[in-house]
Amino acid sequence: MLYRVSTPTEISKPAAYRALAALCVGLFLTLIDQSMVAVALPAIAEDLGASTNQMIWVVAAYLLTFAVPLLVTGRLGDRFGQRRMYIIGMIIFVVAAGACAFAPSIEALIALRAIQGFGGAILNPQPLAVINRIFPRSSRGTALGYWSAVAGSAGLFGPALGGVLVDAGGWRWVFAVYIPVGVLSIAMVAIFVPRLPRTTAVIDLWSALISLVAVAGVTVAFQQGPEWDWGWPVWVALIVGALALVALIRRQASRGPDALIPLKLFSVHNFARGIVAVFTLGVAVYTVQLPLMQYLQVGKGMDGTAAGLMLIPMGILSVIFAPIAGRLTDRMAPGRVSQIGFTTMIAAMVLFGAFMIAGASQWWMVIPISLLGIANGLCWSPNSAISMRDLPSDVMGAGSGVYNTSRQVGAVIGQSAMGAVMQMTVAYGVGFGMGLSMFVPVAVLLVGLVAVSQFRD
Repeated sequence: MLYRVSTPTEISKPAAYRALAALCVGLFLTLIDQSMVAVALPAIAEDLGASTNQMIWVVAAYLLTFAVPLLVTGRLGDRFGQRRMYIIGMIIFVVAAGACAFAPSIEALIALRAIQGFGGAILNPQPLAVINRIFPRSSRGTALGYWSAVAGSAGLFGPALGGVLVDAGGWRWVFAVYIPVGVLSIAMVAIFVPRLPRTTAVIDLWSALISLVAVAGVTVAFQQGPEWDWGWPVWVALIVGALALVALIRRQASRGPDALIPLKLFSVHNFARGIVAVFTLGVAVYTVQLPLMQYLQVGKGMDGTAAGLMLIPMGILSVIFAPIAGRLTDRMAPGRVSQIGFTTMIAAMVLFGAFMIAGASQWWMVIPISLLGIANGLCWSPNSAISMRDLPSDVMGAGSGVYNTSRQVGAVIGQSAMGAVMQMTVAYGVGFGMGLSMFVPVAVLLVGLVAVSQFRD
């Protein structure tokens, strides 16, 4: 079966941007979650008498149930409609968050966080598919630029908003605030996001189950590896995940148009390169703060608040450059903006490493932090736009699921790898050890740079 390049659903430009605004409210809500909850963890531990391990699971439970189902939930959007699946996911997310605000124990909170993550997994792949279906190719990059700017602002405002809520009303307000914003998001999507044509493909339940096992095995292995001291449970999980992945690929090859993950997706030139690139971004962007915070706090004696404030330039520059990158993507040769972004990000990582090894003052860190903010703005939206633009509309959800899964798995593997490298190198001193660890994302980003250099019309 040959795929035809998708054409946008007929919708006026103002209507498309209203739909984008509605989807951005939900994006902001789900992305701000992690940073706000991280700020609230000490207050949660004190109030509920939680151990350090239980605090880790308040975050880990959400991340696991968010990452594992993405392959399935993306395809569900193709079958049952992205608008419908988004609303269902947001309802689950908001109800679970509201219940978290009244959690009587740490065990209940962890369970509710898992449910909240599952709701996020249902809604997360849908907006990217919708944007690619309602915006014409000539303005898709611009739309995704605004989308990325909202994502960047979530990381910028999350810690500050979380701190205000905890100080003003306690940690339960961090979850309670999701209720009115979530209801607003549901109403806006119901009003402004159009019902789009759906595929008639049958959802293969066996493939769905196998995919859950595959992603769960790999994710659990790398996420829990350091905590389990890389013992036999880690290797069992990794082997089970790998075997399930092989079985999934074999099954998809025989399912044709009813495949959960149509293998023809990977024959689309730009999509195949794009998922490699977004994997490397996941590895790099989601791990860089680990050695940076260690250097600033342990190496330079900064407290947590001051170290966090050092990241403000990164958030501001990311928000500024994301829309610019989106507009340039619509006007320049494929991959040109992404190449500039990846090169800038590699330069930022090299400077981080060099400054840390040299024991430089924390103020020197402003230079690579700012470069990283610019690179963030130049990388994410162009990569999304170019990766997804040649996919046919009936598999756009499946493509979005694969794309988002690549990013999340990259983040999990990257954090685990960075933690292992930091443990090995810290014996040489905080500055030298953290500086060496910064060259891990450099190596990975070089692979991403090669991938985006191969984008084409």
